[in-house]
Amino acid sequence: MKKEISNAFGKIFLTIEYVEKNHLIHNNWLGYQTLEGIMLGADQCIDVINFYACPYLLNDNRLVVGPWNHATDWIANDWTPRAIKAGLTHFAHVVSPESFAALSAETMSAKVGDYFQMQIFEDFDKAKEWLLVSQKAHSLTI
Repeated sequence: MKKEISNAFGKIFLTIEYVEKNHLIHNNWLGYQTLEGIMLGADQCIDVINFYACPYLLNDNRLVVGPWNHATDWIANDWTPRAIKAGLTHFAHVVSPESFAALSAETMSAKVGDYFQMQIFEDFDKAKEWLLVSQKAHSLTI
């Protein structure tokens, strides 16, 4: 299942996909992100986390243009508690090292603290691998 979230102009700014074979959710954010768009997209992501009972989120910001610091307080104070309640435990955040979005990811990471396990990556495959290893480690403790 893949959801496409569009802005008021009909331009897709986020795709959300549950990847069944890896039991993870892949968010792919595209372009400049407004506060309203981030709130809409992130809330849609919570719905997918809840629907699939999937605690593993691969959040891809490699195609984001510009910073999104305007949303970090909302993410930390509003979205994070609701995402945890929906079951989120692991958040792999992929950034482009040459973008202002990477700085926003660092700000977000500092604000969410220890609510869930979050790692920031510049390499998509390494981020995905971290989630898969985390799943295996979790299944060994059950």
